[in-house]
Amino acid sequence: MTEVIYLEVSEKTEAAKKAGRRVSVSGMLKFLGVSHSGYLAWLHHVPSDTEKCRKAVKAKIQDIYDDSKQNYGVPKITVELRKTGEVISERTVGTYIYAPNGNPCSVEQTMDDHHKRFRFQH
Repeated sequence: MTEVIYLEVSEKTEAAKKAGRRVSVSGMLKFLGVSHSGYLAWLHHVPSDTEKCRKAVKAKIQDIYDDSKQNYGVPKITVELRKTGEVISERTVGTYIYAPNGNPCSVEQTMDDHHKRFRFQH
């Protein structure tokens, strides 16, 4: 979703630059339907320690998955994470991999496709 918004804003910005016009932040916010206070809150947002930790774990999961040539599932990825000293449950790893968070990493997408292929058909 954010990529679509980014592309649309980029197109509008490029069109304005080519036409020799300046790009107004207020105009873009109005176009996107975002309040000025919401924009400022997003602009000055500092990620929490939990967000940073989740991002680091997701990066480790991606590395383990890529190193396994995209063969490992949740149980093996969990074992590999625990070998590196990470205290994490299988359920949490599964949540990170299969979470519909609107911003899927390649692990999520690949594993979702794999899961759909082998799902029991009624």
